[in-house]
Parts: sequence; C-alpha cells; structure tokens
Amino acid sequence: MYVGVTSNLPKRILEHKNKKYPKSFSAKYNLNILVYYEQFQWIEDAIAREKQIKAGSREAKNNLIRSINPKWEDLFDEIENIMTI
Repeated sequence: MYVGVTSNLPKRILEHKNKKYPKSFSAKYNLNILVYYEQFQWIEDAIAREKQIKAGSREAKNNLIRSINPKWEDLFDEIENIMTI
C-alpha cells in the first residue's frame, strides 16, 4: 500500500503505472492501482491528512478504502481527466 501527496494525481498515477522510477517503492511492489483518494484545496491540509493515514494501522487503511471502494477497483478512469496531464 502506498500513501502519498501530489499536485497532479492523473500524472502521478501514470508514473506509477509506467514505472517511471524503476527503483521506487511503488515499482518494487508493483503498486499501480488507485483505490482511494482525497482532494484538498491547500497542500498543508493534504500533508496533514497523509501523515494521519500513514500513522494508522493497515486495517484502518483497508477500512478507509472499503468505505468508498469495497471492490478495490482501479479508480484511475474516474480521475483521468480532472486536469491536464
């Protein structure tokens, strides 16, 4: 499971899917499916939320994902066109 912050989610997901950084954590563990995301207006709020999620247990993260995506489907198509990549 990978938790991160970005200013351009579609671009970042494509980087994961294409393994742009082959030695990265996401490439090493083949993490390339978007199963959960949140949007924030201010980066400080996004970073605070990232830290909160990272501090939680694996079960808490699983429950958070299941709360909006019970089948753990790839949500990339849902966000693909939210901004210019």
